[in-house]
Amino acid sequence: MTRIAVLGCGAIGSLYAAHLTRAPGVEVWAVDPWAEHIEAIRDHGLRVTGLAEFTAAVHALTDAAGLPPCDLGIVATKAQHTSAAVEAARDALKDAAVVSVQNGIGNEEAIAELLPRVIRGTIVTAGAVTAPGTVRYDAPGDTWIGPFEPSPARPDEIALLADLLNRGGLTTHALPDVRGPQWTKVVFNAATSPLSALTGLTVGEVCTDHGLRAQVLRLIEEAESVCERSGITLARDPRDAVEEAVLEAYGHKPSMLQDVLARRTTEIAVLNGGIAAEGRRNGVPTPAHDAMVALVRGLERSWERP
Repeated sequence: MTRIAVLGCGAIGSLYAAHLTRAPGVEVWAVDPWAEHIEAIRDHGLRVTGLAEFTAAVHALTDAAGLPPCDLGIVATKAQHTSAAVEAARDALKDAAVVSVQNGIGNEEAIAELLPRVIRGTIVTAGAVTAPGTVRYDAPGDTWIGPFEPSPARPDEIALLADLLNRGGLTTHALPDVRGPQWTKVVFNAATSPLSALTGLTVGEVCTDHGLRAQVLRLIEEAESVCERSGITLARDPRDAVEEAVLEAYGHKPSMLQDVLARRTTEIAVLNGGIAAEGRRNGVPTPAHDAMVALVRGLERSWERP
Protein backbone atom coordinates (compact mmCIF):
# COMPACT_ATOMS: atom_id res chain seq x y z
CA MET A 1 0.00 0.00 0.00
CA THR A 2 1.14 3.54 -0.77
CA ARG A 3 -0.05 6.21 1.66
CA ILE A 4 -0.29 9.75 0.27
CA ALA A 5 -0.93 12.98 2.16
CA VAL A 6 -2.54 15.95 0.41
CA LEU A 7 -1.97 19.24 2.21
CA GLY A 8 -4.63 21.76 1.24
CA CYS A 9 -8.01 20.48 0.12
CA GLY A 10 -9.29 23.32 -2.02
CA ALA A 11 -10.14 22.72 -5.66
CA ILE A 12 -6.77 21.32 -6.75
CA GLY A 13 -6.05 19.37 -3.58
CA SER A 14 -9.54 17.88 -3.66
CA LEU A 15 -9.21 16.81 -7.30
CA TYR A 16 -5.84 15.17 -6.72
CA ALA A 17 -6.94 13.48 -3.50
CA ALA A 18 -10.09 12.11 -5.10
CA HIS A 19 -8.41 10.82 -8.28
CA LEU A 20 -5.57 9.16 -6.39
CA THR A 21 -8.07 6.96 -4.55
CA ARG A 22 -8.81 5.35 -7.93
CA ALA A 23 -5.25 4.06 -8.26
CA PRO A 24 -4.81 0.53 -6.90
CA GLY A 25 -3.16 0.14 -3.52
CA VAL A 26 -3.39 3.81 -2.52
CA GLU A 27 -4.61 5.28 0.75
CA VAL A 28 -5.22 9.04 0.65
CA TRP A 29 -5.19 11.45 3.59
CA ALA A 30 -6.20 15.08 3.16
CA VAL A 31 -5.57 17.97 5.55
CA ASP A 32 -7.36 21.31 5.44
CA PRO A 33 -8.48 23.78 8.13
CA TRP A 34 -11.96 24.21 6.58
CA ALA A 35 -13.88 22.17 9.14
CA GLU A 36 -17.18 22.03 7.24
CA HIS A 37 -15.46 20.69 4.10
CA ILE A 38 -13.50 18.10 6.05
CA GLU A 39 -16.58 16.98 8.00
CA ALA A 40 -18.53 16.49 4.76
CA ILE A 41 -15.70 14.40 3.29
CA ARG A 42 -15.57 12.27 6.43
CA ASP A 43 -19.32 11.71 6.50
CA HIS A 44 -20.13 11.33 2.80
CA GLY A 45 -16.85 10.98 0.90
CA LEU A 46 -15.30 13.50 -1.50
CA ARG A 47 -17.68 13.99 -4.42
CA VAL A 48 -16.35 14.92 -7.86
CA THR A 49 -18.66 16.47 -10.47
CA GLY A 50 -18.16 17.98 -13.91
CA LEU A 51 -15.75 16.15 -16.22
CA ALA A 52 -15.85 13.14 -13.90
CA GLU A 53 -18.60 11.86 -11.63
CA PHE A 54 -17.60 9.75 -8.63
CA THR A 55 -17.28 9.81 -4.86
CA ALA A 56 -13.92 9.05 -3.25
CA ALA A 57 -13.15 7.61 0.18
CA VAL A 58 -10.57 10.00 1.62
CA HIS A 59 -9.28 10.17 5.19
CA ALA A 60 -9.86 13.84 6.06
CA LEU A 61 -8.32 15.86 8.89
CA THR A 62 -8.30 19.48 10.02
CA ASP A 63 -5.07 18.94 11.98
CA ALA A 64 -1.95 17.40 10.41
CA ALA A 65 -0.95 16.05 13.82
CA GLY A 66 -3.28 13.14 13.07
CA LEU A 67 -1.47 12.11 9.88
CA PRO A 68 0.15 8.66 9.90
CA PRO A 69 3.59 8.21 8.25
CA CYS A 70 3.23 8.72 4.50
CA ASP A 71 5.21 7.61 1.44
CA LEU A 72 4.34 10.61 -0.73
CA GLY A 73 3.06 14.11 -0.11
CA ILE A 74 1.28 16.66 -2.30
CA VAL A 75 1.26 20.32 -1.26
CA ALA A 76 -1.76 22.11 -2.72
CA THR A 77 -2.17 25.06 -0.35
CA LYS A 78 -1.94 28.70 -1.36
CA ALA A 79 1.73 29.59 -1.66
CA GLN A 80 1.69 31.82 1.41
CA HIS A 81 0.63 28.86 3.56
CA THR A 82 3.28 26.40 2.31
CA SER A 83 5.73 26.57 5.21
CA ALA A 84 3.08 26.36 7.92
CA ALA A 85 1.31 23.43 6.25
CA VAL A 86 4.51 21.44 5.72
CA GLU A 87 5.79 22.21 9.22
CA ALA A 88 2.54 20.88 10.70
CA ALA A 89 2.89 17.64 8.69
CA ARG A 90 6.65 17.32 9.05
CA ASP A 91 6.67 14.20 11.23
CA ALA A 92 4.36 12.29 8.90
CA LEU A 93 6.33 13.37 5.80
CA LYS A 94 9.89 13.05 7.11
CA ASP A 95 10.50 9.93 4.99
CA ALA A 96 8.27 10.98 2.06
CA ALA A 97 8.92 12.49 -1.34
CA VAL A 98 6.85 15.67 -1.53
CA VAL A 99 5.64 17.55 -4.61
CA SER A 100 4.25 21.07 -5.00
CA VAL A 101 1.26 21.46 -7.36
CA GLN A 102 0.94 25.14 -6.45
CA ASN A 103 1.10 28.35 -8.41
CA GLY A 104 4.29 30.31 -8.80
CA ILE A 105 8.00 30.06 -8.09
CA GLY A 106 9.55 29.34 -4.70
CA ASN A 107 7.23 26.73 -3.21
CA GLU A 108 9.75 23.93 -3.64
CA GLU A 109 12.37 26.00 -1.83
CA ALA A 110 9.99 26.43 1.11
CA ILE A 111 9.31 22.68 1.24
CA ALA A 112 13.03 21.86 1.00
CA GLU A 113 13.74 23.96 4.10
CA LEU A 114 11.75 21.40 6.09
CA LEU A 115 11.95 18.10 4.18
CA PRO A 116 14.84 16.36 2.39
CA ARG A 117 13.30 14.99 -0.85
CA VAL A 118 11.30 17.36 -3.03
CA ILE A 119 9.60 17.04 -6.42
CA ARG A 120 9.11 20.05 -8.68
CA GLY A 121 5.61 20.07 -10.14
CA THR A 122 3.29 22.10 -12.32
CA ILE A 123 -0.29 21.53 -13.45
CA VAL A 124 -2.99 23.02 -15.63
CA THR A 125 -5.88 21.10 -14.10
CA ALA A 126 -8.75 23.37 -13.00
CA GLY A 127 -11.81 23.08 -10.80
CA ALA A 128 -13.75 24.65 -7.96
CA VAL A 129 -15.15 23.54 -4.62
CA THR A 130 -18.87 24.12 -5.07
CA ALA A 131 -20.04 22.98 -1.65
CA PRO A 132 -18.48 21.32 1.40
CA GLY A 133 -17.37 17.87 0.30
CA THR A 134 -17.93 18.55 -3.43
CA VAL A 135 -15.42 19.63 -6.08
CA ARG A 136 -16.25 20.41 -9.71
CA TYR A 137 -13.71 19.15 -12.27
CA ASP A 138 -13.54 21.87 -14.95
CA ALA A 139 -10.41 21.25 -17.04
CA PRO A 140 -8.36 18.05 -17.38
CA GLY A 141 -4.94 19.59 -18.09
CA ASP A 142 -1.75 17.58 -17.68
CA THR A 143 0.65 17.40 -14.73
CA TRP A 144 4.45 17.54 -15.06
CA ILE A 145 6.77 16.43 -12.26
CA GLY A 146 10.52 16.07 -11.87
CA PRO A 147 13.32 16.45 -9.34
CA PHE A 148 13.77 19.70 -7.45
CA GLU A 149 17.44 20.10 -8.21
CA PRO A 150 18.85 21.27 -4.83
CA SER A 151 16.98 18.58 -2.82
CA PRO A 152 15.72 15.99 -5.29
CA ALA A 153 13.45 13.06 -4.58
CA ARG A 154 14.66 9.70 -5.87
CA PRO A 155 13.85 8.79 -9.49
CA ASP A 156 11.81 5.79 -8.35
CA GLU A 157 9.66 8.01 -6.11
CA ILE A 158 8.97 10.43 -8.96
CA ALA A 159 8.12 7.53 -11.28
CA LEU A 160 5.80 6.02 -8.65
CA LEU A 161 3.88 9.26 -8.16
CA ALA A 162 3.51 9.73 -11.93
CA ASP A 163 2.26 6.16 -12.32
CA LEU A 164 -0.30 6.53 -9.52
CA LEU A 165 -1.61 9.84 -10.88
CA ASN A 166 -1.95 8.32 -14.35
CA ARG A 167 -3.74 5.28 -12.94
CA GLY A 168 -6.03 7.59 -11.03
CA GLY A 169 -7.02 9.42 -14.21
CA LEU A 170 -4.77 12.52 -14.15
CA THR A 171 -2.37 12.53 -17.11
CA THR A 172 1.12 13.02 -15.68
CA HIS A 173 4.58 13.29 -17.24
CA ALA A 174 7.77 12.55 -15.28
CA LEU A 175 10.65 14.59 -16.70
CA PRO A 176 14.32 15.00 -15.75
CA ASP A 177 13.86 18.80 -15.86
CA VAL A 178 10.40 20.22 -15.32
CA ARG A 179 11.38 23.89 -15.14
CA GLY A 180 10.23 24.48 -18.73
CA PRO A 181 6.58 23.50 -18.16
CA GLN A 182 6.57 25.14 -14.73
CA TRP A 183 7.86 28.47 -16.00
CA THR A 184 5.57 28.37 -19.04
CA LYS A 185 2.58 28.37 -16.70
CA VAL A 186 4.13 30.98 -14.41
CA VAL A 187 4.87 33.36 -17.29
CA PHE A 188 1.30 33.16 -18.62
CA ASN A 189 -0.25 33.58 -15.16
CA ALA A 190 2.05 36.46 -14.24
CA ALA A 191 1.25 38.23 -17.52
CA THR A 192 -2.52 38.02 -17.11
CA SER A 193 -3.60 37.42 -13.50
CA PRO A 194 -2.45 40.69 -11.88
CA LEU A 195 -4.02 42.74 -14.67
CA SER A 196 -7.26 40.83 -14.16
CA ALA A 197 -7.04 41.33 -10.39
CA LEU A 198 -6.39 45.07 -10.72
CA THR A 199 -9.14 45.73 -13.28
CA GLY A 200 -11.78 43.18 -12.34
CA LEU A 201 -11.79 41.91 -15.92
CA THR A 202 -11.70 38.25 -16.93
CA VAL A 203 -8.65 36.76 -18.65
CA GLY A 204 -10.30 37.05 -22.05
CA GLU A 205 -11.28 40.67 -21.48
CA VAL A 206 -7.73 41.54 -20.41
CA CYS A 207 -6.20 39.85 -23.45
CA THR A 208 -8.53 41.53 -25.95
CA ASP A 209 -8.28 45.05 -24.55
CA HIS A 210 -5.76 46.94 -26.73
CA GLY A 211 -4.02 48.77 -23.90
CA LEU A 212 -3.96 45.83 -21.51
CA ARG A 213 -2.80 43.43 -24.22
CA ALA A 214 0.30 45.59 -24.66
CA GLN A 215 1.04 45.16 -20.94
CA VAL A 216 0.51 41.40 -21.21
CA LEU A 217 3.09 41.22 -23.98
CA ARG A 218 5.52 43.42 -22.06
CA LEU A 219 5.29 41.13 -19.03
CA ILE A 220 5.87 38.09 -21.25
CA GLU A 221 8.93 39.65 -22.87
CA GLU A 222 10.49 40.50 -19.51
CA ALA A 223 9.90 36.99 -18.22
CA GLU A 224 11.38 35.47 -21.36
CA SER A 225 14.55 37.50 -20.78
CA VAL A 226 14.76 36.08 -17.26
CA CYS A 227 14.29 32.53 -18.55
CA GLU A 228 16.94 32.99 -21.22
CA ARG A 229 19.52 34.20 -18.69
CA SER A 230 18.57 31.36 -16.29
CA GLY A 231 18.90 28.63 -18.92
CA ILE A 232 15.19 27.76 -18.85
CA THR A 233 13.56 26.68 -22.12
CA LEU A 234 9.82 27.31 -22.07
CA ALA A 235 7.63 24.41 -23.17
CA ARG A 236 5.61 26.64 -25.50
CA ASP A 237 5.31 30.27 -26.55
CA PRO A 238 3.25 32.09 -23.87
CA ARG A 239 1.66 34.16 -26.64
CA ASP A 240 0.00 30.98 -27.90
CA ALA A 241 -1.41 30.45 -24.41
CA VAL A 242 -2.83 33.98 -24.54
CA GLU A 243 -4.60 33.27 -27.83
CA GLU A 244 -5.87 29.97 -26.44
CA ALA A 245 -7.22 31.70 -23.34
CA VAL A 246 -9.19 34.15 -25.47
CA LEU A 247 -10.80 31.29 -27.39
CA GLU A 248 -11.29 28.75 -24.60
CA ALA A 249 -11.34 30.64 -21.27
CA TYR A 250 -12.63 34.11 -22.14
CA GLY A 251 -14.80 34.39 -19.04
CA HIS A 252 -12.36 32.77 -16.63
CA LYS A 253 -11.66 34.63 -13.39
CA PRO A 254 -8.11 33.68 -12.34
CA SER A 255 -7.44 32.82 -8.71
CA MET A 256 -5.79 36.21 -8.10
CA LEU A 257 -8.97 38.02 -9.14
CA GLN A 258 -11.01 35.64 -6.97
CA ASP A 259 -8.70 36.45 -4.05
CA VAL A 260 -9.08 40.19 -4.62
CA LEU A 261 -12.86 39.94 -4.81
CA ALA A 262 -12.82 38.07 -1.48
CA ARG A 263 -10.18 40.45 -0.04
CA ARG A 264 -7.73 37.61 0.55
CA THR A 265 -3.96 37.92 0.29
CA THR A 266 -2.94 37.03 -3.26
CA GLU A 267 -0.07 34.93 -4.62
CA ILE A 268 1.59 37.93 -6.31
CA ALA A 269 4.84 37.22 -4.42
CA VAL A 270 5.37 33.85 -6.13
CA LEU A 271 4.13 34.87 -9.57
CA ASN A 272 5.45 38.29 -10.59
CA GLY A 273 7.54 38.43 -7.45
CA GLY A 274 9.10 35.07 -8.26
CA ILE A 275 10.01 36.20 -11.78
CA ALA A 276 11.46 39.46 -10.42
CA ALA A 277 13.51 37.59 -7.81
CA GLU A 278 14.97 35.29 -10.46
CA GLY A 279 15.73 38.34 -12.55
CA ARG A 280 17.64 39.96 -9.70
CA ARG A 281 19.67 36.78 -9.18
CA ASN A 282 20.72 36.86 -12.82
CA GLY A 283 21.05 40.60 -13.39
CA VAL A 284 17.92 40.98 -15.53
CA PRO A 285 15.77 44.07 -14.79
CA THR A 286 12.02 43.42 -14.46
CA PRO A 287 10.33 46.81 -14.01
CA ALA A 288 6.94 45.64 -15.32
CA HIS A 289 6.79 42.72 -12.91
CA ASP A 290 8.01 44.92 -10.07
CA ALA A 291 5.17 47.31 -10.88
CA MET A 292 2.59 44.50 -10.73
CA VAL A 293 3.89 43.45 -7.30
CA ALA A 294 3.74 47.01 -5.98
CA LEU A 295 0.25 47.66 -7.35
CA VAL A 296 -1.32 44.43 -6.07
CA ARG A 297 0.34 44.77 -2.68
CA GLY A 298 -0.91 48.35 -2.50
CA LEU A 299 -4.42 47.11 -3.22
CA GLU A 300 -4.08 44.53 -0.44
CA ARG A 301 -2.92 47.24 1.98
CA SER A 302 -6.01 49.31 1.19
CA TRP A 303 -8.17 46.59 2.75
CA GLU A 304 -6.57 47.25 6.13
CA ARG A 305 -8.18 50.68 6.42
CA PRO A 306 -11.21 50.95 8.74
